[in-house]
Amino acid sequence: MAWFPLPLLFAVVFPNIGGIMGGFITSKNIPTWYENIKKPKWRPPNWAFGPAWTYLYCSMGYASYRVWLELESPNVLSVLTLPAPLMLFLLQITLNWIWTPIFFEMKNLTLALVEILLLDAAVVATGFAFWNVDDVAGLLIIPYVAWLTLATALTYCIWRDNPEWRRGYSQEAKQE
Repeated sequence: MAWFPLPLLFAVVFPNIGGIMGGFITSKNIPTWYENIKKPKWRPPNWAFGPAWTYLYCSMGYASYRVWLELESPNVLSVLTLPAPLMLFLLQITLNWIWTPIFFEMKNLTLALVEILLLDAAVVATGFAFWNVDDVAGLLIIPYVAWLTLATALTYCIWRDNPEWRRGYSQEAKQE
């Protein structure tokens, strides 16, 4: 038997897949769009997002692994029969992954704001569901909720301060 279980490796790497793909979308749009929109002065520096999300993706993956073990290792390939905590986990990670293309590629600030509010609810529900299965797994979601609260506030402020981008296009871009 291997000293490092393959399911643990999968659980920790899996959330990072969407994060890596989102990183490509983000990096291409930071110099061309993000740097030119209005943002609050309190926002974290651009370099902080990569390490923060990597930590959060790994910790939420580890939390999901702990829940998976406690639920006696259900078959993750049969998504429709997954227990509720793991279904919530898949819902929140899907919502997490789709926020980036909505915000950075579509540049639709209204849709991004609505989507991140749905993500907030899904993450809180996941945290409670994880807590009910394994208290450590529930606690591992708390930093994610904290960072997501910051991301939600940032999304709201950008939405508020950039009305020309609320529907995914700019009046300036329209005039070109």
